[in-house]
Amino acid sequence: MSSAQRPALSRLRVNPVVAACALIGAAPFAQAQDAASGTLAPVVVTGKGFEQRAFDTPYSVGTVDEEALRNAGPMINLSEAMARVPGLTVANRNNYAQDLQINSRGYGARSTFGVRGMRLYSDGIPATMPDGQGQVSHFDLAGAQRVEVLRGPFSALYGNSSGGVIALVSQPVRERYGELGADIGRFGLRQGRVTVQAPLGDEPGRGFDLRFGASYLDYDGFRPQSSARRTLANLRLGWTGERDTVVVSVNHVDQPADDPLGLNRAQFDADPRQTATVATQFNTRKTAQQEQIGATWRHRFADLGALSESAVTAYFGQRSVTQWQSIPVLTQRNPTPPPNTDRHPGGVIDFDRDYQGLDGRLIWRWTLDGDRSAQFVAGAALERSTEDRRGYENFLGDPLAPTALGVTGNQRRDEKNTVKTTDVYAQGELEFVKDWVATLGVRSGRVRFEAEDHYVSGLNGDDSGSLKYSYTNPVAAVQWRGLPDWNFYVSAGEGFESPTFGELAYRPDGGSGFNNGLKAQTSKQIELGAKWRNDARGLAADFAVFEARTDDEIGVATNAGGRSTFQNVGSTTRRGVELGAGWSITPNWRTALALTWLSATYDDAFVTCTAVPCNGANPGNQATVPAGNRIAGTSPRSAFAELAWRPFGTSTTELAAELRAQDEVAVNDRNTDFAGTWATWALRATQSWKLAEGSRIDALVRVDNLFDREYAGSVIVNDGNGRFFEPGMPRNWLLSVKWRQAF
Repeated sequence: MSSAQRPALSRLRVNPVVAACALIGAAPFAQAQDAASGTLAPVVVTGKGFEQRAFDTPYSVGTVDEEALRNAGPMINLSEAMARVPGLTVANRNNYAQDLQINSRGYGARSTFGVRGMRLYSDGIPATMPDGQGQVSHFDLAGAQRVEVLRGPFSALYGNSSGGVIALVSQPVRERYGELGADIGRFGLRQGRVTVQAPLGDEPGRGFDLRFGASYLDYDGFRPQSSARRTLANLRLGWTGERDTVVVSVNHVDQPADDPLGLNRAQFDADPRQTATVATQFNTRKTAQQEQIGATWRHRFADLGALSESAVTAYFGQRSVTQWQSIPVLTQRNPTPPPNTDRHPGGVIDFDRDYQGLDGRLIWRWTLDGDRSAQFVAGAALERSTEDRRGYENFLGDPLAPTALGVTGNQRRDEKNTVKTTDVYAQGELEFVKDWVATLGVRSGRVRFEAEDHYVSGLNGDDSGSLKYSYTNPVAAVQWRGLPDWNFYVSAGEGFESPTFGELAYRPDGGSGFNNGLKAQTSKQIELGAKWRNDARGLAADFAVFEARTDDEIGVATNAGGRSTFQNVGSTTRRGVELGAGWSITPNWRTALALTWLSATYDDAFVTCTAVPCNGANPGNQATVPAGNRIAGTSPRSAFAELAWRPFGTSTTELAAELRAQDEVAVNDRNTDFAGTWATWALRATQSWKLAEGSRIDALVRVDNLFDREYAGSVIVNDGNGRFFEPGMPRNWLLSVKWRQAF
């Protein structure tokens, strides 16, 4: 649940043994505890390099805790639980061949596939590449302690493409136990999980600890051509000494999945459970494999005055993807093509990517007179990604009479892409007057793109090129903590988002080389917020109002025939109001609420293309997007509500109802169609049984979309084929059982 949904506790202590601080731009293992009751309270470091109560932060930050993650579903997708966080949209495509569609306050909404404009982290290791492309398929929700979500100006401290931040934090290892879990659900959902963890040292809080978790998913899907499998494994090895903490994590994911594609308006209205014919014709599908290893070393200084801590994080990973698309044969190999068609990269995407990074930082702390304090963190980060990208035709034989479809044919693309970032950052917090806190930060960096084209043939010219971008993002906040139950703040900052490699790959005019006219988009944001906690009444609320103005917004220039190009479309404005609240009505009843209002519009008119070739000689292939149009992929209103009842006043049994609702979403920049408003209800029941000392069984039963509502759960923005709509899942059920045995 969000930080507003559980009352914060006044007396807190951070356990230095289990807390592994992260750098700015990463997430730590951290936990706070009430000194009297031992009840856990939300503590985050998102936006800082040191632990702090979520209530005390001068920006919008929410946490979804372990219990909420486990009660939300089979723990496969972030979309199951993230509706609890206002301002954040995580749309489930119900398509495992494509990653989730995620946007924060409208940033990231332009992404057709994958995640853009957001920074994603798992235990301090970036799941976002240096150019801003990201994926969350390897997130181990079953092993998570919480997920932190940062919105607003302070997201800029994560560097390039940080319109918002999602950081998963794994459970620390405190107990010895083994765990077996199984999920079954409608539409052929089957999943098994195993977990083993143990502290290995003789002294509590010292020595080695180990955690291993693995899961296997098999899913048929509710539409034809939508089955998926996933094998996920995570290994965590930790060591804690007197002043040092080292954590090494290894991750593996293997996920083959069919792709049912989107539906056009006529198909969606006729039957939202169908699949486009071309999906089965071309056997559209995707395979993805990823392995990565990362390590964090934290050292606590004892005799260096204000210098308190240091931390270094390093990681290395490999990701391989092959995707068979449904691009028509003649689009790739027309016998008498125009230049754009002749230069088509094919209908099969195939790449191998190596990525690595290094981040280090130092923390200083001071105790000042008048019971005041100050903290300061400074560091540097390096990231690099090298990708061998290939393209192939998705057919064999003569294009007028192919002998096979949905296969890997002749090669049409071969290039090596490298992107590097170098960043330095600093952030300080000073209580300059009693109860008044100022926070200042800055991150400065460079992003460099290089492409070597090894496929030059006929009209397909040399698309090699290089570009570099630089930025300096300052942030600032002032906060008043004069009342024990209230916290008021104002924060402001500047943001930066470079184009991704995919957006730089092709020029809108059809010429060879990089799209080197594409500029990075920059933003200025301001946020006013208030946080309220009343522990005696079990009430909590977070409220924020914000405005963000973006220059040189990146948008679509052309999107046809499986090839997209991008342009800067002028200025945009995002304004909104967010409310997250929770109330423990009685020991038996509690409720939670998350409300979002967002206006995300284009300030300037611009021209986009509806077909290729798109130039002055073909005015019928162009259309004007008027100023005031809504940014595609954004919804003006969304809501989440929950009412939970524990009939026996204990944690062994809980019954709950959930409501999720979303207003209409524009499917393209021209706003010619919208995915309609929808609301769905869900019911859940949880039960725990203690079998013997150290042994228990936990069970979850859920029914989602209780009234079988037909709706579009996600849209493919600006799709060139008009297949915008991705249907939401019909009524479905889940039974989840978990057995834990201590040893």
